[in-house]
Amino acid sequence: MPDTLKVALAQISPVWLNKKATIEKIEATLIEASSQQAELVVFGEALLPGYPFWLAYTDGAAWDLPVNKEIHAHYLRNAVQIEEGDLKGICKVARECKMAVYLGIIERAKDRGGHSIYCSLVYINGEGEIKSVHRKLQPTYDERLSWAPGDGNGLVVHRLKDFTVGGLNCWENWMPLPRATLYGQGENLHIAVWPGNENNTKDISRFIARESRSYVISVSSLMRKDNFPSDTPHLEEILKKAPDVLANGGSCIAGPDGEWIHPPLLHKEGLIYAELNFNRVLEERQNFDPAGHYSRPDVTKLIVDRTRQSTVEFKD
Repeated sequence: MPDTLKVALAQISPVWLNKKATIEKIEATLIEASSQQAELVVFGEALLPGYPFWLAYTDGAAWDLPVNKEIHAHYLRNAVQIEEGDLKGICKVARECKMAVYLGIIERAKDRGGHSIYCSLVYINGEGEIKSVHRKLQPTYDERLSWAPGDGNGLVVHRLKDFTVGGLNCWENWMPLPRATLYGQGENLHIAVWPGNENNTKDISRFIARESRSYVISVSSLMRKDNFPSDTPHLEEILKKAPDVLANGGSCIAGPDGEWIHPPLLHKEGLIYAELNFNRVLEERQNFDPAGHYSRPDVTKLIVDRTRQSTVEFKD
């Protein structure tokens, strides 16, 4: 039925900073979701290959500190290079299972020289095609010590059955204008990906749902002290100050009325399933539609630059 969509929220931990092993875990999770007829699977922010937790626990802002340089180099080596085919296996599984995927990655972007990394949200359709790569516009706080700021190229939406789906990374979801960009393109299923923790998801998921009168899926990862692989550079230094739980999950789903379909789930690894009914979007848009009858484009209007930014332009 085109007006119903079965979704799966993949609340899992990465094999931290291990690209190959984390890809294998993602592929296995997709196959498991397929066995339950999921049509859209969503993974957390920066899951592949993991969030830069060390910055908070190793004096991350210290200038020229060997610890930070060496961990950062390890991070880059395990970052995703889409142009080199790093996501081919995941795309193949998506195609074979006929499911769409939103996946949070750390992208080592060759079109920006190949030595800086971006927190990117990748959309793969049911044919296994990468249809958008949204680079986080503004890394948050200590993330700026590791991630570069992105651009507007990935601020797009995708048709999925009757739904129009779009997504943002973590605190981008607090940015009114990127949200408005997606609303203006007809978004009615909003994807918000997070590194983890209920304190990020418990309020804003319902707020965005009420503001947009859309479904909102928030997906977080998990991370515990014992999830750090033994071959992590400077592991003892990281663990010295790290808490037992670094990311407790908090994945959830809010309906177009802002009420919980699935409240935040904590400390449990696995897949969360739900079936969404498109008609609920139409019902809630009756009294409020932020880009339609409850907008005033003659008074306020947003201009968006969606070009992929680069430092060079070649004319051969």
